[in-house]
Amino acid sequence: MLDPEGSVEHQPASSFSKVLLIPLAMLLAIAALLLLAFSATRQKEPDFYTFKVVNIRGKLVSLEKYRGSVSLVVNVASECGYTDSHYKALQQLQRDLGPYHFNVLAFPCNQFGQQEPDTNKEIESFARKTYGASFPMFSKTTVSGAGAIPAFKYLIASTGEEPTWNFWKYLVDPNGKVVKAWDSTVSVEEIRPHVTELVRKIILKKKDEL
Repeated sequence: MLDPEGSVEHQPASSFSKVLLIPLAMLLAIAALLLLAFSATRQKEPDFYTFKVVNIRGKLVSLEKYRGSVSLVVNVASECGYTDSHYKALQQLQRDLGPYHFNVLAFPCNQFGQQEPDTNKEIESFARKTYGASFPMFSKTTVSGAGAIPAFKYLIASTGEEPTWNFWKYLVDPNGKVVKAWDSTVSVEEIRPHVTELVRKIILKKKDEL
């Protein structure tokens, strides 16, 4: 196009730059949003301590209170052949290592052989009076199959090990990740070294931070 004086009109180069910068800025903004979304997803990745459960008194509680400590999660029963040996050993473990760096987390369950038929109140009374159980106990629940509570579904998914009887044991580290699972036939005494090692690491870490 000719201007009034007959010369060719040239569009400023800055206009082309602005046209190019707009989509570039949009791409950068989208990339930043995607990065934030990815970071948020990673931060919200579930672990055992992100779940809420019902305690033995019927109150909904968060497992977050146990973050930073080691947990041994056990599906307990009052009338099982493993009851006496396991309850005694679990309480001894709690007494030796808990409650600041370690806790047994007991989940009564009536799925296997109907060996936990009583009410929550009766179950707690039995455990406290018979074995002096001082570890946290939770409401009678389902730990296996489609009806399992989310916390146990997480344990199962993390290990590929699903309870098939009473007194299965899942070792959870301070970050809520499952370390290992053992079935009913494995005694608490056999598991103790694994628990002790994790607790030792917590203590050493805290000493280093002082």
